[in-house]
Amino acid sequence: MSAASADPAGALTVALVKAGRTKIRYPAVRVRDDGCRITVRAPWAAPGVRDFGFVRFEPGNVLTEHYWRDRWYAVKEVRTGGGELKGWYCDITKPAVLRGAELVVEDLDLDLWVSADGSTVLRLDEDEFEESGIAGRDPQAAGAAVRALDELEHLARTGGLAGLLG
Repeated sequence: MSAASADPAGALTVALVKAGRTKIRYPAVRVRDDGCRITVRAPWAAPGVRDFGFVRFEPGNVLTEHYWRDRWYAVKEVRTGGGELKGWYCDITKPAVLRGAELVVEDLDLDLWVSADGSTVLRLDEDEFEESGIAGRDPQAAGAAVRALDELEHLARTGGLAGLLG
């Protein structure tokens, strides 16, 4: 585990990796780093609008992203440019690794969406997770991923997500 940065604020690059390939890299500002959890803020990094039906990610959205060095997930608070909370998009990932000014996060396909009012909690991409073959390739990681998704869903359904991020 890396120690907390003496200056927790500052620019860094988030690199999301999937199946050994970098999926996306984007600039972010480090908001906090306590040695275990790194919180960054970044604008929506993909080009254009991505409409999932239950939420739209679009230019102007701002994400406050929480990554852990010892947990198998990341939680991203999604807000409009005007500050209105849309909800939380949770990625199941291997624990984050900070390498200098680059935060490397390995995506394991499973995701969870929690609406701003908490009334909608959706497990996402379980089919992609199955198709990835991770259960055969790395059964320990696959087990940790499923447990992480279950934990986040439980927190979301029992009001514990806010406590996790607080």
